[in-house]
Amino acid sequence: MGSKRKKYKFMNSIFWVSFTIIFLFALWGALAPGALSSQANTIYGFIANTFGWFYLAFVLFIIIFNFYLAFSKYGKVKLGGENTKPKYPIFTWIAMLFSTGFGVSIVFWGVAEPMTHFGSPPPFDNVEPETAEAARIAMWNAFFNNGIHQWASFTFVGLALSYFIYRQDERSLISDTMNPVIGNSGKKPLRNTIDIIAVIATVMGVATTLGLSVLQINGGLGFVFDVPAGTTTQIIIVSLMFLFFMVSTISGLDRGIKYLSNTNLALALLLMVVVLFIGPTGFILDTITMGIGDYLQNFFQASLRLDQYTDGTWVQDWPVYYWAWTIAWAPFVGMFVARISKGRTVREFVLGVMVAPPAIGIIWIGIFGGTAINLDLFHGTDIAGAVAKDETTALFNMLQNIPLGTVLSVLAICLLFTFLVTSADSATFVLGMMTSNGDNNPSVIVKIVWGSLIAVLAAVLIISAGLKGLQTASLIGALPFSFVLLVAAISLLKSIREDYKDARRKAEKKAEEKRHQRVIDHIEENYDWNENDQ
Repeated sequence: MGSKRKKYKFMNSIFWVSFTIIFLFALWGALAPGALSSQANTIYGFIANTFGWFYLAFVLFIIIFNFYLAFSKYGKVKLGGENTKPKYPIFTWIAMLFSTGFGVSIVFWGVAEPMTHFGSPPPFDNVEPETAEAARIAMWNAFFNNGIHQWASFTFVGLALSYFIYRQDERSLISDTMNPVIGNSGKKPLRNTIDIIAVIATVMGVATTLGLSVLQINGGLGFVFDVPAGTTTQIIIVSLMFLFFMVSTISGLDRGIKYLSNTNLALALLLMVVVLFIGPTGFILDTITMGIGDYLQNFFQASLRLDQYTDGTWVQDWPVYYWAWTIAWAPFVGMFVARISKGRTVREFVLGVMVAPPAIGIIWIGIFGGTAINLDLFHGTDIAGAVAKDETTALFNMLQNIPLGTVLSVLAICLLFTFLVTSADSATFVLGMMTSNGDNNPSVIVKIVWGSLIAVLAAVLIISAGLKGLQTASLIGALPFSFVLLVAAISLLKSIREDYKDARRKAEKKAEEKRHQRVIDHIEENYDWNENDQ
């Protein structure tokens, strides 16, 4: 047994404890989905109602912290040696960020979210549903919920990991980002607990996202081709995804994920451009412009907005839920981002990760959500009503009301599929790192194990209708993990300050040595020294 553990580095306590807990949750979700959903909703509801203010303040703090590092004197610090060059060109890098971070969710919610707000505006805004004012509020709220805030935690975790891995030679583990505070050795139970929470949140989050997106693909196939919605079709889709992302996983990071990500972004840009020009172009551009203006104008107010005076749950159901999801997913996305970002400066990293993907997401929502709102406001469609009945068909309802609808729907289904394959592939890679003592190149066997578990978990929960319960359960860990991130922020700031001071001292010493050498050279050039002279 000892030799096997040595051979397979993932056979450690982090792997086995995580695997066991995930198995028990999956069993609970399969045998008693109603009970899991009820308990998870109760616990999450308590956390959201009691600590919603904390989630809002925490994410705003992380945004400010990230921008401070980017635009301070530390912004020029390179994540790696001074001569290290980025491995991936800008387009590929952003494509990999976008595909892993929220490519699937933006396709799912790009129409569904603004149309949900359009049909049911936030209660504290006191506007009539499905009116021009409701449309304006819907767009900027959708921009806000899918903007910089959603990428703040991903950016911070990725930056902290990148700094400690490439500047401090630490392992690719969340717990190692806390070393300047808790020390480089000891406290193994605490370290393992942190890494186990990260693994569990990643598996649950990816499995439920996979399952829910399978339902959307099934909905799209049914809407466009009358493919029957049901367990058989959904299991076939899961099986195909598993086959594709296993092939990609075995191919490795520089082939599978890289090529998939480039394909994803290219296909997404193609869809956006086509819909922009065959849809209501002027209306879309006006919607994006005004939406960004409203987003920026309301940025800080919305960042700390609560609805305690209306006795409603809109804030808990939308921004607080999103922020909890991003915190829970931060270990997965952050670790993958760190893995592909060696050679970037701190400033380049923050702007690339926290600004570029949200910008693409906002444009996507503006084009697709804006088109849907235009159809409802001026052409008598009822996409908002259809979304209220079934969110999974939102995108396809919109596409079927514009020219080339069927062709674009097929492209959208392909995009959903490739985004899901990329997310699952990235997750297996990261899980392999997390459970192989931070190995940057985990073995194929550990990636196959985690990939198989994710696919089986998604399939079982689709059959048992337990996806929502597990999704909510995965968010519960966001609260304790946010305190881990606070400690990591202290660690990062402490370490980067000390390193910067050391670098300045070395630079000053080197400059002084050069000045001293120039004086000596000048004397030797201008005076003929004779050692016999007295």
